[in-house]
Amino acid sequence: MSTTSQTATPAAAPAPAAPLRIHHARLIDGTGARPVEDAVLVVGADGTVGYAGPAADAPAAPSAAPGERVIDAGGRTVLPGFIDCHVHLGVATASEMNRKFAADPTVEVFRTAERMRATLHAGVTTARDLGGLPAGFRTAVEQGMTEGPRLHTAVRIMSHTGGHADFSTPSGFDPSCGIGEIADTPDEVRLAVRRLLRAGADLIKVCATGGMGSPHDQPDDEGLTVEEISTVVDELARHGGKPVAAHAQGTAGILNAIRGGVTSVEHGYGLTEEACELAGERGVFVVPTLSTVFDGIDKATMEPYHYEKKVRWSGITKENISRAIASGVKIAMGTDAAMVPHGHNLRELAHLVSLGMSPMDAIVAGTRTASELLGLQASVGTLEPGKRADLVLCDGDPLADIAVLSDPDRVRLVAQGGVIRKNTLTAGGAGDTGGAGS
Repeated sequence: MSTTSQTATPAAAPAPAAPLRIHHARLIDGTGARPVEDAVLVVGADGTVGYAGPAADAPAAPSAAPGERVIDAGGRTVLPGFIDCHVHLGVATASEMNRKFAADPTVEVFRTAERMRATLHAGVTTARDLGGLPAGFRTAVEQGMTEGPRLHTAVRIMSHTGGHADFSTPSGFDPSCGIGEIADTPDEVRLAVRRLLRAGADLIKVCATGGMGSPHDQPDDEGLTVEEISTVVDELARHGGKPVAAHAQGTAGILNAIRGGVTSVEHGYGLTEEACELAGERGVFVVPTLSTVFDGIDKATMEPYHYEKKVRWSGITKENISRAIASGVKIAMGTDAAMVPHGHNLRELAHLVSLGMSPMDAIVAGTRTASELLGLQASVGTLEPGKRADLVLCDGDPLADIAVLSDPDRVRLVAQGGVIRKNTLTAGGAGDTGGAGS
């Protein structure tokens, strides 16, 4: 019997970076430092920042080389690429999460790719998906198969039976198609962590409370116990250590999550002064997902139980998150998209400002602090020499009007590691004056 040797087709390589120079820009570098009004940003062929600072001190521009880009920002603002620490790219809307069983899985892959691209083009160059996104999407971005934010994914959401991630109907049918990872004892929790790690999870998400969108519980209901959450942390430590994000809305569950050793509290709607102090003592981040409070309430499209809980908690949330901002808790940006529309992620910054953050602090929450939460602060989150050139160029001055970042059309250029992913600047005046297409 004859055999035919086959050579495997190599995976697509990520797009190469090219030298890039942006001048006539206002620079907000993500560190919290004062903006530089006449700034130059230089990116090397390796996709890292070579210089970011005043034009007067910038290295001389070399003669044009093949593939080199020179962009006149025309007074626009250049910032680090933003990081959304709480998304659900695997579904389009909250109601769709409970109807995944009816979707064509092949079509859904393409729809997810569209959502990833819209998120990237809105200025989010890195994202953390907290349930519903298989690890293969992360690999597809890494290997250049599709465009999207650099991804960390929890894959599924750990909950107890009847908890926030248990979408089962009385008949036992799960319309979410397994977004939840159910565990009811410390031993089951260990096994669940191992299954999620086997599935490629970058972190583990646990439900420390009930929630708004879950049919069987309330935000004040407690989820996994302190012992169970501690078991998650311990099991991860046995496998090299990975972060733990806690869905935690009611006060008791927030305290359980912090005492259990989580890395971040997601939502935090019931944050009290005690909880803020404990989070500060233990270095726990808070990701308040304010977009779900300001933008995510629509009686026409929401289940009645979901709408009722949202309305009841809206004012409480605004008061408590305002207190958390004032107390100095480490806050990282996260939106909970798909609970709110994908591709409008930077609305979250305006919501943070409305509750007491300065525009600069809100930008830092979406860049430097978010990178610290994801453990990526050595490579992204600020525009400093040696870091990856993840960047956004937007119209106007977001320190004067943070809402300019809320409109994706005003985000004119987005780059990841020096590779331009979006460029709507026009020739003649401000714009791209050389090099290959983006």
